[in-house]
Amino acid sequence: MACLLIQHPQGAQHQMPKGHPESPDRLHYLDLLFDHERFAGFDKSEAKYADLGLVELAHSKEHIQLVKSRRPVESIAEIDGDTFISANSFEAVMSGMGGAMDAVESLMNGHHQNGFCAIRPPGHHAEHDRPMGFCLFNTIAITALWAREKYGMERVAIVDFDVHHGNGTQDIFYKDRNIFYGSSHEMPLFPGTGLRRETGAGNICNAPLAPGSDGGQMREAYVEQLLPALEEFHPDLILLSAGFDADKRDPLASLNWEPRDFAWITGKIMDIADRKCENRIVSLLEGGYHLNALAEGVAAHINMLEHGEMGAAFNAAQEIEGIWRERE
Repeated sequence: MACLLIQHPQGAQHQMPKGHPESPDRLHYLDLLFDHERFAGFDKSEAKYADLGLVELAHSKEHIQLVKSRRPVESIAEIDGDTFISANSFEAVMSGMGGAMDAVESLMNGHHQNGFCAIRPPGHHAEHDRPMGFCLFNTIAITALWAREKYGMERVAIVDFDVHHGNGTQDIFYKDRNIFYGSSHEMPLFPGTGLRRETGAGNICNAPLAPGSDGGQMREAYVEQLLPALEEFHPDLILLSAGFDADKRDPLASLNWEPRDFAWITGKIMDIADRKCENRIVSLLEGGYHLNALAEGVAAHINMLEHGEMGAAFNAAQEIEGIWRERE
């Protein structure tokens, strides 16, 4: 299927307080995953920098000025109780955006059918006027608007399977009929948005899941709600907010998904992409805070993107953790 993996060395420059779950270790662990022989055949590229001015596609000048004003000369500064910015965070954000845009360009130029961008910080909680929830700027929203502007795409779809609702993405596109936003997420849970009755201009589809839900309940929500809504939208491009924190091991939530569940979602969305938009899917990393669970979920996800099949189970705890401990 020709999946492009975008790696993000600059992502480690976004520093967080000690013990914060959204740490640079997440990307370091995925780098070990991508170096594994199982993924040797994947095409890989490093993220490049995007123009800071593109942030204005999705965010107000006040939002941008707030983030700029909080950036410290050195060390780390707090924006809110969950969200921090360090001296080099802009480098991480701008190269993450650039990586997402590189992936879209590769698809549009016919070099790849899909791509996965291992980038940080996450972005789907950043609203039009407010950074929050670990997120400074909403990378997937900016990418969607940029793709629509550059390539004349009339209909861009965003599917979000992070365990937390992407309140920021919903906020930015709530009245935009030509951007679809569909989300499965645990409820009740931070940030508290994502009720089924939140439908925007008919372009929003929320499928909240009860704490303790497993892959069976997730499949039901997708088959009955999210996949039909995505199909009916007829997208020209599908972007994924790919969070892996619905895994049963993740410390920040209480859904009970397994790695094969992420592969199942990916495959179903690929089926729609095949029928509707020439297979064009770009996936952007959002959450996922248990390192082994993150690696195994990503492995299942990208194996499906590349090969179109579930693939053999990948035990990151056995195959990566030893290398990780040696590096520490």
